[in-house]
Amino acid sequence: MTYQEVTEYLFSQTANYERQGASGYKVGLDNMLAIDEHFGHPHQQYRCIHVGGTNGKGSVSHMTAAQLQVCGYKVGLYTSPHLIDFRERIRVNGVPVSEEYVVNFVESNRSFFEKLDLSFFEMATAMAFQYFKEQEVDIAVIEVGLGGRLDSTNIITPILSIITNISLDHTQLLGSSLEEIAREKAGIMKKGVPCIIGEVTPETRAVFEAVGKETGASVIFAEDNPMSPLIPPKPGDKGPRYRNIWGIEFTCEVRGACQPKNVNVFSHVMILLMNLGYLCTCEDPRNFDNITYELNAALMNVTKLTGLMGRWQTVRERPTVICDTGHNPGAWEYLSKQLEEESQKCHELRIVFGMLEDKDVYTILQMLPKHARYYWTKGTTKRAFPETSLKVFGEQFGLYGECYPTVKDAYSAAIEGAQSNDFIFVGGSTYIVADFLKTRDNMNI
Repeated sequence: MTYQEVTEYLFSQTANYERQGASGYKVGLDNMLAIDEHFGHPHQQYRCIHVGGTNGKGSVSHMTAAQLQVCGYKVGLYTSPHLIDFRERIRVNGVPVSEEYVVNFVESNRSFFEKLDLSFFEMATAMAFQYFKEQEVDIAVIEVGLGGRLDSTNIITPILSIITNISLDHTQLLGSSLEEIAREKAGIMKKGVPCIIGEVTPETRAVFEAVGKETGASVIFAEDNPMSPLIPPKPGDKGPRYRNIWGIEFTCEVRGACQPKNVNVFSHVMILLMNLGYLCTCEDPRNFDNITYELNAALMNVTKLTGLMGRWQTVRERPTVICDTGHNPGAWEYLSKQLEEESQKCHELRIVFGMLEDKDVYTILQMLPKHARYYWTKGTTKRAFPETSLKVFGEQFGLYGECYPTVKDAYSAAIEGAQSNDFIFVGGSTYIVADFLKTRDNMNI
């Protein structure tokens, strides 16, 4: 089989939540436990950090991997979904798994996998765990796929668990209330393993405190020790400048209104890992110049070190073109405010927008900026919400624009009519950003 044939097999012949929605989601860990036994428990050969949450888990995972790489570790990074190529999901020190490995892994184990009737995500997770073992990584940062308690990744016992936040998403699978979703995501908490929690509400905080007592996991609420507000940048800074509660100043290249929350979570991760002996240690980190240097070296190079894409990513200037994968109300609480701010600075705000049919379309449409020209479109997935319906619903909320059958068509129309001081945003769905990035080389971006 060629690499293309293998990826087609993975995407089309196995149960696949990303392609099918709820019908492609397999509940339970029985398959993963059988796979784990088959491969000899590969995840036990290296240390793991487990990262869950509704929003921000990808950013925090990449920041954490970058920090560990700068400190000299060989780091595995498993994330989802991918934007351009399946291999993005499985990286070692930022380098994607090879096409050859993907082909050999599937061909060598296909008969065993088919006996178990594995889902796409179960197979991908098994591949990641085995690849990290064969690559002899020191530590692996493992991002939860969906939920937590029954997620395929939840067979590991990490040195640290992280839950970034809770908001209403995947309600058909995880529950219809914040408490229910928090309980599912709290399923990654393990006995004796510290767990850092990012944003909470009174309802979700009570859930995490209860699960912490049930499991014996120590719980750290990052919001209880927030960072200082953004401080003035210094000459040469290429991103926002922060100061954490330990007095350490650093700059992060990952932009977006949501990132201060993610950076605060990461800052707590960094300090905890330092105290556990995984980073440079000292009695008073506020006077330790080396950790400040390493922190800046990591956060100013997250993209280069790990391959992070799609987080308020600047693709072009004059006109400014930004793409972001935020796709649920929690993410749009930040994105809508950020776009409103941009609309005050640019000549015209143009938004290339599409969503999935199983997302909270009405809620997000209500949050979108009114003073913008819309280019309604859809991603290449059967779960896409029709662009014609988006236009009809959008007009109910004072959002006006035209329909385009593909992201390429929508963006081409946006860029053709734009002036140099316009602002173009591409997003609404991971699939919209994926289609955009896949074709950008042929779109004169």
